Amino acid sequence: MACPTQLGFQDAASPIMEELLHFHDHALMIIIVISVAVLYAIATMITAKISDKNILDSQEVEIIWTTLPALILFIIALPSLRILYLMDEINHPHLTIKALGHQWYWSYEYTDYEDLEFDSYMVRTEDLTPGHFRLLETDYRMVVPTGSPVRMLITAEDVLHSWTVPSLGVKMDAVPGRLNQATFIASRLGVFYGQCSEICGANHSFMPIVVETTPLNNFENWTSTMASDQ
Repeated sequence: MACPTQLGFQDAASPIMEELLHFHDHALMIIIVISVAVLYAIATMITAKISDKNILDSQEVEIIWTTLPALILFIIALPSLRILYLMDEINHPHLTIKALGHQWYWSYEYTDYEDLEFDSYMVRTEDLTPGHFRLLETDYRMVVPTGSPVRMLITAEDVLHSWTVPSLGVKMDAVPGRLNQATFIASRLGVFYGQCSEICGANHSFMPIVVETTPLNNFENWTSTMASDQ
């Protein structure tokens, strides 16, 4: 979850999020270099005395400010395209989960398990137990095994929603009548929080997402327990 006064991204919990963090740092360094160069040029022009007003053009300068931006865009585009392909479809996911957005809660359906589906509502402040987070905790968490490719099928029943878990590098719109897909692999154990990132109405800020990652054995025990409870 995000921390007070946090300036950067949350710690990565999936390979895709690690790649996104590296790309962010890569692009940020380029932006800092460009900003410093532009500020230096502006300061130089302001403080320098103009000695020759008859200069009309410079072929060398024209070549530099045409080729240099193109080179910078190329350096940024290559890792960006690589990440886009990495975020593409997983050919053989170990688990498929359908997330359905409602006003204002999420429903989850484990399509690989018979009759394993549940609604996930935010826990009210007065019902929170010690250690849980206000406006982020849910009564039922979405549980997935670590190290397994997970495919999310995301849609909505009423209005636009967005299923977002920053630590896992997942953000996908939930559109009524349309089935969108997102994939991730949880690389470590933990509980990861997210929220609907599409303004969906009066209680938009009260439909959190909680993903809990566990070892495969614990996940199988959880699915058996949930199936028997239903």
